[in-house]
Amino acid sequence: MHDTLFLFGATGDLAQRYLFPSLLRLLGDGLLPEDFKVRALALSPHDTEAFRDILRPRLQQAMPLATAEDIASLLQRIDYRSVDLRNADSVAEAVSDLVDRRCVSYLAIPPGLYISTCEGLAKGGALAAPHRLMLEKPIGSDSESAEQIISTIGQWIDEDRVFRLDHYLGKAAVQNLIALRFGNTLLEAVWNRNYIESVHILVSESEGVDGRDAYYARSGALRDMVQSHILQLLCLVAMEPPASLEADRIRDEKVKVLRSLRPLDAKHAARDSVRGRYTAGTINGQPAQAYQPPEGSDVETFAGVTAHIDNWRWSGVPFHLVTGKRLPERTSRVVVTLKPVTHWLFERPHRGQATPNRLVFQLQPQENIELGLMSSLAGPEWGALELQPLELELSVPTGLHRRIAYERLFLDAFNGNHALFVRDDEVRAAWQWIDSVADAWKNAELPLQPYPAGSWGPDAAAGFLPGDVDGNTVGDKA
Repeated sequence: MHDTLFLFGATGDLAQRYLFPSLLRLLGDGLLPEDFKVRALALSPHDTEAFRDILRPRLQQAMPLATAEDIASLLQRIDYRSVDLRNADSVAEAVSDLVDRRCVSYLAIPPGLYISTCEGLAKGGALAAPHRLMLEKPIGSDSESAEQIISTIGQWIDEDRVFRLDHYLGKAAVQNLIALRFGNTLLEAVWNRNYIESVHILVSESEGVDGRDAYYARSGALRDMVQSHILQLLCLVAMEPPASLEADRIRDEKVKVLRSLRPLDAKHAARDSVRGRYTAGTINGQPAQAYQPPEGSDVETFAGVTAHIDNWRWSGVPFHLVTGKRLPERTSRVVVTLKPVTHWLFERPHRGQATPNRLVFQLQPQENIELGLMSSLAGPEWGALELQPLELELSVPTGLHRRIAYERLFLDAFNGNHALFVRDDEVRAAWQWIDSVADAWKNAELPLQPYPAGSWGPDAAAGFLPGDVDGNTVGDKA
């Protein structure tokens, strides 16, 4: 198990809100090596004591149940170096004294700094075997920039020692998709175009762009969320059964799905996609301001795309992918709608009004599974048989000691397990499809449609949202 972490971007929000608290919990549970060390690196001109003083209250806030002893133990393992990430020599000097240990470098920094930082790590000896590298998504902003990052970094470190994160893959609920799909005969039997009518994948956020303006003005919802989280969920739902749970066997099947995605063309852009940007509105009774990107930015805060997978299993089944900011609630769910029965026997409801069978995987904020069936209810007239929807809910028991995503991903990277990380050909295949969507939008001059904060997106979003979303709030203030 690797015993030294170089954490770049240590003063950033990701590191302070999630990464250091995850390390604190792992340390408290005895899952880190006895002599584990963290070198925190960022541009700010702190010394180690000043950085510890900044981090201590953030840890106390993020982990209120952590003991003072555990917090003190983690802080004692952390030292700080100020470093210019655009200067390879500065990076090399900041890490070279620890490369006799087994090191993992975590780059929680903008992708534009990946190449210069990795050049410095290579100069300092921190990318030579057996050292490892962890990269936060996104890897680039399109196929060209992703290829530049992958190929350049590949000159300094082998692919089997690179760990590209999408923190969604570390969530227990997301991992459970694999267990549910491949561990149950009931699902395995119907998981194809013969029985499934449509799939909806929704990742909605009630928060706005706040605090991420510079990044978001360059990316937008398509590149920020669809390219990473949503395509990863699509792969887990749609992939063929892997030969084993070995990391590369799983990733082989995910790549096949991405390569089977039909490119979006400009002719069908208006039919198969929608893009929007939130205006002023109300969420939970609180006013929310409109998003005002920098002048010249055309980015969307809402994206809906219907994807088609051109293979035997999924031919003809639409996958509706939706994400947006300033929506009514924070939720991630996968809704699988099954086709109606072939011959309808019942008087009520009429066939066209019957609620379809739906399987809903709720991933956040709580994790549960819902199965919508039809059940009988004797009608008031003799001989009539009326069907009513019956919802079966399988909630995850409360009180389980569930690890947050970054804890699991840290442990896997320290131990060299690639199963929950993204391989280079996955990145390339995902960007290839995303580029087709972006190009279709550009060539079709697809307009940004406004939607009030607190609604479920523009009016045109209704056809992309799952049926269990309140359609009355599409395009209207909630």
